Amino acid sequence: MKDTFLVSGGNRLSGNVKVYGAKNSVLKLMAAALLAEGTTTLRNCPEILDVPLMQRVLEGLGCEVHIDGGTVTITTPHQLRSDADFDAVRQFRASVCVLGPLTSRCGRAVVALPGGDAIGSRPLDMHQSGLEQLGATTRIEHGCVVTDAQSLHGATISLDFPSVGATENILTAAVLAQGRTVLNNAAREPEIVDLCDMLNSMGAHIEGAGTSTITIDGVEKLHPTEHSVIGDRIVAGTWAYAAAMTRGDITVAGINPRHLHLALEKLKNAGAEVETFTTGFRVRMNHRPYAVDYQTLPFPGFPTDLQPMAIGIAAIAEGTSIITENVFENRFRFVDEMQRLGADASVDGHHVVIRGQEQLSSTAVWSSDIRAGAGLVLAALVAEGTTEIHGVHHIDRGYPRFVEDLRSLGADIQRISHPD
Repeated sequence: MKDTFLVSGGNRLSGNVKVYGAKNSVLKLMAAALLAEGTTTLRNCPEILDVPLMQRVLEGLGCEVHIDGGTVTITTPHQLRSDADFDAVRQFRASVCVLGPLTSRCGRAVVALPGGDAIGSRPLDMHQSGLEQLGATTRIEHGCVVTDAQSLHGATISLDFPSVGATENILTAAVLAQGRTVLNNAAREPEIVDLCDMLNSMGAHIEGAGTSTITIDGVEKLHPTEHSVIGDRIVAGTWAYAAAMTRGDITVAGINPRHLHLALEKLKNAGAEVETFTTGFRVRMNHRPYAVDYQTLPFPGFPTDLQPMAIGIAAIAEGTSIITENVFENRFRFVDEMQRLGADASVDGHHVVIRGQEQLSSTAVWSSDIRAGAGLVLAALVAEGTTEIHGVHHIDRGYPRFVEDLRSLGADIQRISHPD
């Protein structure tokens, strides 16, 4: 079935919504379970399409994986297969996170070059370089990245860019390497901290998570664990921007607001009232947003995954905004669809200039990735008439209960299924 969303604009969103585990964390935690023989249990997992896709990858490597609502149990055998399922890996980018665990656990990994969202090139150069400095050999062969390692040893590794994926693969390889690894210019995202917390609970020795320098002292063996996934800051940010765009009032639970500090500050600059709690926040807006400039950067900068929401609020803001994309070069593909909705936006390299309009107008639009799809839904909520959104399977990969939560907040949205 090829589903579409029909969204009728004009409703003010208000109410309470709960955020579940982070997509950008749970898949990496599932892969980390490969590092220890036995059964690892993950709780607060989001019910999104990518979780059963990762289940398929792990089962292809010899694991038994059971999904029961928000709980995922992974039983890892003593002897793992080292070749990841080609078709499963090709479907989503996060599957490349099995590269580090397989290299350290099996001494070999064969992982297809991954697919996923069409938001720009995301080469594996830094992944390969980091593993090579730990003692592995790597090559690209028949559409796969192949690693071999007789043994891994500690090293001082400096990343050219604080890549989340490279940081994760180096971490999961270094935890079983001999000696100390120092990773400089490491990614600082909350999801990296979540991974390090889980690895430490499995017996790893990792210090400095959340800073630009992470130190890993290798151990001989890890053991299974139980771990609760952190809340999804991108889903939470989506609800925050939905409140501001619809002049609504939404309270979000299940998230550490410090993980969204800059995104919430931008909403304050746009005129929203923002109140934070220990495990959530509230966003209220009772007037047209003010124009604000945005610049995406690695954490703690403004998240690239919230860039479509920034474009959405800028499209209806009072004044002119400049959005600068510094992470993924193709993320402005979303702007074409916003222009179809009536946004006055012009792209110049990695900048887009947006002159805010009083209101957008409905039409048919197409989602090219998870966040673009969610951004189009938010734009449709403030468009006159009914907007038809195609490619919503992308949204299902990152947002559990998306339609149900929107309807509970007062949105006029319905999912329509069409024969394939």
